[in-house]
Amino acid sequence: MAGVIWTEPALQELDDIAQYIALDKPGAASHLIQDVFDKIKRLEDFPQSGRIPPELLNSVYREVVVPPCRIFYREDEKRVLVLYVMREERQLRAYMLGGS
Repeated sequence: MAGVIWTEPALQELDDIAQYIALDKPGAASHLIQDVFDKIKRLEDFPQSGRIPPELLNSVYREVVVPPCRIFYREDEKRVLVLYVMREERQLRAYMLGGS
């Protein structure tokens, strides 16, 4: 079983997305946060269950998609490091994951 560790940038991005959604639909924002944490918790038992991002086919990164979010992570020995969260419609750039 792998421990899941959220980086500060990933938590901040998730919070920013939820705050934006909450402007019009507070319930939907709460539901999104719960869905994201539920899906990421599953990585404790199945760390390789996320897909390899199509933009990063030959990398160590994986992602879990919880619309409207893409959650990027990588395994590090017995840990899963959640590195970045972004809205699905944004285009992933290499530098977004490079500093983590």
